[in-house]
Amino acid sequence: MATRCSSALRAIARTHRVARALASSSRCLATATATDPSSPPPPPAPIGAADPKLNKIVDDISGLTLLQAADLVALLKSRLNIQEIAMPAAAPAAAPAQAEAEAPEEKPKEKTMFNVTLESFDAAVKPKIIREVKAMIPNLTLIEAKKFVESLPQTLKTNVNKEDAQKLEKTFKDIGAVVKLD
Repeated sequence: MATRCSSALRAIARTHRVARALASSSRCLATATATDPSSPPPPPAPIGAADPKLNKIVDDISGLTLLQAADLVALLKSRLNIQEIAMPAAAPAAAPAQAEAEAPEEKPKEKTMFNVTLESFDAAVKPKIIREVKAMIPNLTLIEAKKFVESLPQTLKTNVNKEDAQKLEKTFKDIGAVVKLD
């Protein structure tokens, strides 16, 4: 709605400027028409502006300066509670297909952060794994560590760097558990 209102006001201001320029030069045109028969015909009258109230509004707006028209737009936006709509920026041009074909393929970046997940273990080493989980997560009680180990698969640590993840994996594999790094 704001765009339509602004566009309409700009169009009216443009037609008014043209009309003023024609009106101020009408004296020159009046004398020039007698001497120059090839002058352009006058602009056509606006279509659909039969309502005298609308004609008065158009005439009033046409009489405004550019700064006054801008103030009018701002006032209409505030009074009618019209919000600004951000226009999207133009999208960048697509890269040519040849450039993609010539570019060397990049190696995928090596993963640096891992999630360490306890997948399974042998029943004989369950107490050792419970102790290790309790030592690794200090705020767990022995009962909570047991429940944690029994409800597999469970994530032991998240967002661990590569070295620490490999140390945890080695520790649990030495005990007899199956650990997965994601």
